[in-house]
Amino acid sequence: MDSQSSILGRRACTAAGVAAVAGLAGLLARPASNAPPKQRAAQGSRFPDVPLLTHEGRSVRFYSDLVRGRTVLVNMMYAQCNERCPPMTQNLKLVQQALAPRLGRDVSMYSISLLPEHDRPADLAAYMQLHGVGPGWTFLTGARADVEAVRYALGFYSRDPQLDGDVGQHTGMVRIGNEPLDRWCMVHALQETETILQAMEGLVPLARVDGRTRVA
Repeated sequence: MDSQSSILGRRACTAAGVAAVAGLAGLLARPASNAPPKQRAAQGSRFPDVPLLTHEGRSVRFYSDLVRGRTVLVNMMYAQCNERCPPMTQNLKLVQQALAPRLGRDVSMYSISLLPEHDRPADLAAYMQLHGVGPGWTFLTGARADVEAVRYALGFYSRDPQLDGDVGQHTGMVRIGNEPLDRWCMVHALQETETILQAMEGLVPLARVDGRTRVA
């Protein structure tokens, strides 16, 4: 990607992130009263290398197995969610389809359960089947303390402890990042597919095909 494309990509990421996060600004500007859990980040990383379980029951480490060296899209959900999560999952399926040529290699999609004590790998697998989620998108659960450490490290929290503790009010944001370059932004999971892909343009080389953005 040339320098002009990179600049445009960064602008798209910034614009999409600002628009999506605007509704949260008041919450995040409140005095800190809900301190993140104490969890040491992996060496050379901003993220904890805690153990998690995939929807297939495979044990992985968050940083070393899922994030290191990759561009990632991460959101939070839970299998029992009947209102917010299904439409977000359906929308992110369109992103998954657009990223299919590179998905699961250097570009990865992850959804992490907000209720890990209830969502076993089998529950996540059933959720994926119910919503027609295809290959290359990994759903994750684990011990509550480990999931919370990841949630806070990704910025999926409110400083208002009452709001933060209400799982029904989770933000619906997607964290997009290029770990090797340490570039990160956020967009809403219900943004148009093209907007989410444009937000990636400053993070990973993308190509335009028939007027639409595709991973190069």
